[in-house]
Amino acid sequence: MSKILVTGSAGFIGFHLTKALLERGDFVVGVDNINDYYDVNLKYGRLSELGISKDAEKWYTKIQSKIYQGHQFIRLNLQDRDQINQLFGEEKFDIVCNLAAQAGVRYSLENPHAYIDSNIVGFLNILEASKNHKIKHLVYASSSSVYGNSKKMPLSTTYNVDHPISLYAATKKSNELMAYTYSHLYGIPTTGLRFFTVYGPWGRPDMALFLFTKSIIANLPIKVFNNGDLYRDFTYIDDIVEGVKRVLDLTHSNENNVSNGVNYKVYNIGNSTPIRLLDFIKALETSLEKESIKEFLPMQPGDVYRTEADVSELVKDTGYRPNTTVIDGVGKFVEWYNKYYFK
Repeated sequence: MSKILVTGSAGFIGFHLTKALLERGDFVVGVDNINDYYDVNLKYGRLSELGISKDAEKWYTKIQSKIYQGHQFIRLNLQDRDQINQLFGEEKFDIVCNLAAQAGVRYSLENPHAYIDSNIVGFLNILEASKNHKIKHLVYASSSSVYGNSKKMPLSTTYNVDHPISLYAATKKSNELMAYTYSHLYGIPTTGLRFFTVYGPWGRPDMALFLFTKSIIANLPIKVFNNGDLYRDFTYIDDIVEGVKRVLDLTHSNENNVSNGVNYKVYNIGNSTPIRLLDFIKALETSLEKESIKEFLPMQPGDVYRTEADVSELVKDTGYRPNTTVIDGVGKFVEWYNKYYFK
């Protein structure tokens, strides 16, 4: 059993990962600032599933889960350097999984400072605390967006990623560079995970599946960018969580994770089977038993045409194998959506 810090634990991936770690017997401290980038009630709903009460509205109050004995939650901002250091000093974590970030490509065009505050300053505080408190392994969220508009597929971690086309992507590339520096200077084992389009129950309301579902049910048109001629490596949340757990368990004595003496690694984590946007919409229409009204629009600034993950390194090092089809994954999302919003 390990003591693990999960930042962003009220978020989509963080919630599912926290639940999975608790169910296998780890002790998990979750932190989140519960910001209002999207509906905070959904975040509180996730926390409720983990046994965390409404006391989560209070800043830096340790809340014990009513369901999982090995779970505590604390509300704080990663930008708060003093509280981060206090947290690390009190809890003595073995492993840190940093999933907290300001997400969203299009939102970064409107609110750039939010990305620097959370994704750069906040991540620096995590790195400093990991150094000062001798963390055994720091795993952090990167993103497939670092590949920009690369035409070479599948996308490999060996490719140059020096041309991000959104500030969000630039902050994620910056995280990888910062992690490498701390691994090199201080010997902190770090692993970055370039997530490809994640979907499933309890997902983010700003993402396509959520937006499409809400509009189709309400008989409203859905916005289909680039006339539907987009491809995404849609990856179901359970497959993502299984991959993250396997990475958390990696020991950095493994020579595959050491390059030129530096304990540093970056993996793609995706499904490696890109789906055309119109086919994804079709799967949703099938699950909802309802046809959508489509509003076809041009490509949006910051968007990319296609994503496809080369996960061969992750497979080799951890045995990771995603196995959820889009039909099954979308169906599970629709089942959850109906239960949550129409119960």
